[in-house]
Amino acid sequence: MKHRVWVSSPIYLVLAVIMLVMACFSFPWSRAVFAIEMGLAVVAVMVVLISNFYFRSYVGTSVKAAEKVLSLNETSALQQFTMPVALSGPAGDVVWVNDAFVNTISPHKECRGENVLRFIYPHTLEQILKNAGTDVTIDQRQYTVFAAKTKLGCLLYFIDDTYYKEINREYVDRHPVVCLAYFDNREELARDISSSDDNRIASEVENVLFNWAQSMGGFSYRINNGRYLILSDEMHIREEMEHRFQILDTIRNIKSADHRSATVSIGIGRGANSQQASEEWARRALDMALGRGGDQVAVKQKDDSYEFFGGLSKGVEKHDKVRTRVIAATLSDRIRQSDTVLIMGHKFSDLDAIGSSIGLWSAVTRALQRPAYVVVNEAQSLAGPLIQKMNDDGEGDCFLSPNDALALVSPRTLLVVMDTHSPEFVESPELLKAVSKVVVIDHHRLMVKHIENAVVFYHEPYASSTSEMVAELVQYIGENVLTRTEAEALLAGIMLDTKSFSLKTGVRTFEAAAYLRRRGADTVTVKRLFSDSFDTYKTKYRIVSSADLLDGCAVAYTEQELPNLKIASAQAADELLTIEGVMASFVIYPSDGVMNVSARSMGDMNVQLVMEAMGGGGHLTMAGAQIKDATVEQVRSQLIEILRAGIGRGTIQKK
Repeated sequence: MKHRVWVSSPIYLVLAVIMLVMACFSFPWSRAVFAIEMGLAVVAVMVVLISNFYFRSYVGTSVKAAEKVLSLNETSALQQFTMPVALSGPAGDVVWVNDAFVNTISPHKECRGENVLRFIYPHTLEQILKNAGTDVTIDQRQYTVFAAKTKLGCLLYFIDDTYYKEINREYVDRHPVVCLAYFDNREELARDISSSDDNRIASEVENVLFNWAQSMGGFSYRINNGRYLILSDEMHIREEMEHRFQILDTIRNIKSADHRSATVSIGIGRGANSQQASEEWARRALDMALGRGGDQVAVKQKDDSYEFFGGLSKGVEKHDKVRTRVIAATLSDRIRQSDTVLIMGHKFSDLDAIGSSIGLWSAVTRALQRPAYVVVNEAQSLAGPLIQKMNDDGEGDCFLSPNDALALVSPRTLLVVMDTHSPEFVESPELLKAVSKVVVIDHHRLMVKHIENAVVFYHEPYASSTSEMVAELVQYIGENVLTRTEAEALLAGIMLDTKSFSLKTGVRTFEAAAYLRRRGADTVTVKRLFSDSFDTYKTKYRIVSSADLLDGCAVAYTEQELPNLKIASAQAADELLTIEGVMASFVIYPSDGVMNVSARSMGDMNVQLVMEAMGGGGHLTMAGAQIKDATVEQVRSQLIEILRAGIGRGTIQKK
């Protein structure tokens, strides 16, 4: 009841007076007009009197009902409250307020007759009644509002706790936050530049970090060469998150004499109960940032979630093979302690997953003399030609279905997960749960949800492919164990993920390919593994023809489950990259009741970040996602919205 009749009573009274005056002037001219005007004036007065009578009765009843709720004996007690109190009617209209309410909350405007929502917005009266105290802001003052139900309405009282809330906010804003920064490509830059240039770059990076810490009201301390401790507070970190850590761009503008950029990775522990816990969180966040390729900030939140910023640079190849040799020795020991080794890739396994699995299977069975099997769902694999080639060469016994593999599990079984580190993407989640000893070998950028408690976690985001990593491992386990077919399987995996040595290809990639070539791998034979059927070829170009260009991103889709759709979609995404002006491509297609997205880029855009925003993952140039319970158009709209937000680009602004 906003502005009820009783609120408008002064207007009615003014109208009555005007009509009385007019009636007096009308009497000499027309008695009929006089009678009408006099009648209207009397009606106006009666309306005012009756409205006020009913309103006073209504207020009295509401006050009495509120007295019973508050256990007050006298009506005046409500008025004597030092806190603002208001009574609302059944419709939410304010029927009574005490002096404290008038003086503090509504000093310049009549509040009776107004809807109570004016004072509790954006909350509703139902929410106030349900909650044990609700925070509202009125004229820059902060109140906690409580409500009690009465017979004819609701009683609300407002506690002004602005002072305490400001103290609490200042406490939260000044809560210490630990940051750990790492100059992640220092060694790579130092290896190829002069010592003077190296010292200059290191000094500039350190100065930038020092000034950054100072701008956040904190300080920085160099722990060791390339690693820094930075202490700030919640307020400044929140501001940095809103601006998406522009320090990454500042560091990236520091260049060597050969125009290569310096990069840093930063881990932040936010919301921890102590500085010790914050430092531990920061270390975990830094490991996460480095595992995702570096040149980024990882912020660990109180709920164990992560938020990432940056990650737009191409990873720098690591030349040090000491770690590979150590991993090979550790893995060999674990294999020797096992009675059976099961090797499993990801769902819808591709040439890299199957090729790397075959390479490791060869090393396990021939060099280490342990029974081993490659676990794969052949009906869903995208590496069908390679599996068929192994069958034709008499090596088909190495493959095992997930159900058959489960039957072989024992306490001494070792499971090696290849080309993925996500428990959600493995070929058989049931097998992963059944085996207690797990090894992970993968090159994809680290995801938040990854396989934990692995006995060996060999993760190299700078490698071109898992096949490249296995080709290196095999040389330390048993250099001459690979047959020609097995060498070609590994080479096929490398060629797939590098797009025939055009992307993410470093010195170690060519060294691995050279080793495989020495083992007899034939590039022509490998190329045939990529051959398309006529149906696949037609499907691929049908998808390509549906593409639209959105600010350098090609978005294609199909609503039909066409022949060889999974293979054709991946190939269509690759094909779209060959078009001038396209820096990233996305193909949306249905499969088995789930919408899939294949994403590719030439390195100028991080498609991993785009796919992570859609619940998927991958790495900088190749990623994907699966969306349940969605249509092609819904997925397409979601993708376009993410692309327009600038995610994955170098000019991202906080949404």
